[in-house]
Amino acid sequence: MMTQLENAAMKYGVPPHILVMEDDLTVAKGLEMVLREDGFDVNLAGTGELAMEAFRQKRFDLLVADLRLPDIDGMEVIRRIKAQKPETEVIVITGYGTTATAVEAMKLGVSEFLPKPFTEDQIKLAITAALKSQEEAVGDEPAVKEPETESERLIQKREVIQVMNRTWDDRTFWTDLMEKGTTALDGYRLSSEAKAAITSGDLRWINENVGELTQKQLMFIHSRLEREAW
Repeated sequence: MMTQLENAAMKYGVPPHILVMEDDLTVAKGLEMVLREDGFDVNLAGTGELAMEAFRQKRFDLLVADLRLPDIDGMEVIRRIKAQKPETEVIVITGYGTTATAVEAMKLGVSEFLPKPFTEDQIKLAITAALKSQEEAVGDEPAVKEPETESERLIQKREVIQVMNRTWDDRTFWTDLMEKGTTALDGYRLSSEAKAAITSGDLRWINENVGELTQKQLMFIHSRLEREAW
């Protein structure tokens, strides 16, 4: 019989990617074992910096986050990741939680706040609920496939240029794109790769797929890269 988590993985077609940000190696390895046994793709990060670097390199569906880390406050890491990738679900696990901390976490969009020690069933239920919430949020949104024909590539190139021009002309849109990430691009005919390149400031991808931008069009990219000190 399939577990709840295996059923959740089946709904995605591919195993959801989960990052566990936890400096206690015993807890991290325990979570990794439980989640891998249920078919999930799991990565570990023992510090906030390593977690943010992992998000730069790979897309994660869910972050399981401890708040006390050896380098950066876990809440700050969550705040930055949510600003960059608001679609990412987050579950907080902490042995030092307070009501005020829990409220702050929920305001950031955290799905669940679990005090340590928690049970295996509690973390499984929390992850299942978070993934279900994410699925419902994007379930009706039509996916835009990567362009295959020259005509499709031209359409996407035109859309990217329109976005870049709009960042200069529309300050509200610029702010939404900076703070909300890919959700600000709803309505544009852009593949997930194109959206990711725009919101992350991937100038190499843009140059390869769109061509060189004007200085005006590059302003948002420069602003994004300056903000990417993290």
